[in-house]
Amino acid sequence: MNRLSIADRAKILGMLVEGNSLRSCSRLADVSLNTVTKLLMELGAACEKFHDQRVRNVRVRRLQADEIWCFVGAKAKNVTAEKKLEGWGDVWTWTGLDADTKLCVSYLVGGRDGGWAKEFMQDCASRIKGRVQITTDGHRAYLDAVEDAFGADIDYAMLQKLYGAPAQNDSRYSPATCIGCEMETVSGNPDAAHVSTSYVERHNLTMRMSMRRFTRLTNGFSKKIENHIAMVAIHAIYHNFSRIHKTLRITPAMAAGLSDHVWSLEEIVQMADGLMAKSAKRGPYKKRISN
Repeated sequence: MNRLSIADRAKILGMLVEGNSLRSCSRLADVSLNTVTKLLMELGAACEKFHDQRVRNVRVRRLQADEIWCFVGAKAKNVTAEKKLEGWGDVWTWTGLDADTKLCVSYLVGGRDGGWAKEFMQDCASRIKGRVQITTDGHRAYLDAVEDAFGADIDYAMLQKLYGAPAQNDSRYSPATCIGCEMETVSGNPDAAHVSTSYVERHNLTMRMSMRRFTRLTNGFSKKIENHIAMVAIHAIYHNFSRIHKTLRITPAMAAGLSDHVWSLEEIVQMADGLMAKSAKRGPYKKRISN
């Protein structure tokens, strides 16, 4: 079976993480759309597995958590019951970011209710060692989720933003002006100077700018939930291991002690090949017993 070289796959990967759509990657790389889609799914599965294995026992002093909205297929109000079963509708991506190293500790694609919040926070807790200070927005689903995942041995605060009334001449897509914030201590003794969600919100903006399917008011949204999840997984690995942070001047993984160098796109492709090869190994040979 024909297979693209590592250099060609790295080239397509570079297009994907810089915000190109599947069809634009197909045109620029002069390959079929099916080839790009297949590569997306393979890299996504490998990146998800690699993140789960590598991002463990991370010492995080300050964790910021937030959610970013988008949709698959159509917005929830326009989705039929049949399409909803296929994963269409509103989709939320939960992200947990280390405020010091800018490492994406955990991410989860799903809904926004308490069940998803608990699953997300339990995943965060499984990857962090030591006492941590957590800051979230005012989403009430975090309250039970943080307590169930971390217990009482944390410093946790909520930061609730206050918005003014929108002006009458504002368009439907213009958000109201933020006029202040209220801090609510939930547990422990959080340092008020570091109660913030600014870094994780900036990370969410990077996600929106770096992945075509998050772009608002366009037709670049995901058409399949599987493709959406795969792209989020790829972005997480690229952000952690390959993208040099402008302030840190190194990658988040290097700052967190998870890597000793900046990963090239070719290395990500080779990592995916290695994980796929391991998962494709045949089981132990069983001798056929004749009657």
